[in-house]
Amino acid sequence: MELVTPSIGLVFWTLVSFLILLVILKKLAWKPMLSAIHERERSIEDALNKAELAKQEMARLSNENEALLKQAKLERDAILKEAKEIKDQIVNEAKTQAQTEGAKLIEKAKLEINNQKIAALDEVKNQVASLSLEIAEKIMRQQFNDKQKQEELVGELLKDVKLS
Repeated sequence: MELVTPSIGLVFWTLVSFLILLVILKKLAWKPMLSAIHERERSIEDALNKAELAKQEMARLSNENEALLKQAKLERDAILKEAKEIKDQIVNEAKTQAQTEGAKLIEKAKLEINNQKIAALDEVKNQVASLSLEIAEKIMRQQFNDKQKQEELVGELLKDVKLS
């Protein structure tokens, strides 16, 4: 095998054409490629910055949500506590009112019973008095029918009058 050595002319013209191609590429393609790369770097950097800002915003919103949830829980607990207190107050007022009304009804019933008792006693007294008068009248009529008994009764009454 034989080594082929390239000629100096070929090397020269290859080198010249490579340099011309390099200059043309630098003028026409290299700047647009570099500017596209730089533009892509800037857009990636902007996207990363926006992503970081979005991450910070999400963290802030998450913290705000947690704070709002805590506040809502506190408000809910306060409302439930207040509702329980109002319920207890209403129940206590109802118990007190029921006890008061019950005591009034019991007192009224006692008065009514007492009034009816007094009325019944008055009725019994009137009947006893009426019966006593009737009995006394019948006894007196029988005693007045007999002359001797009348004189004895008058005598006893006079003895009682003198002793008094």
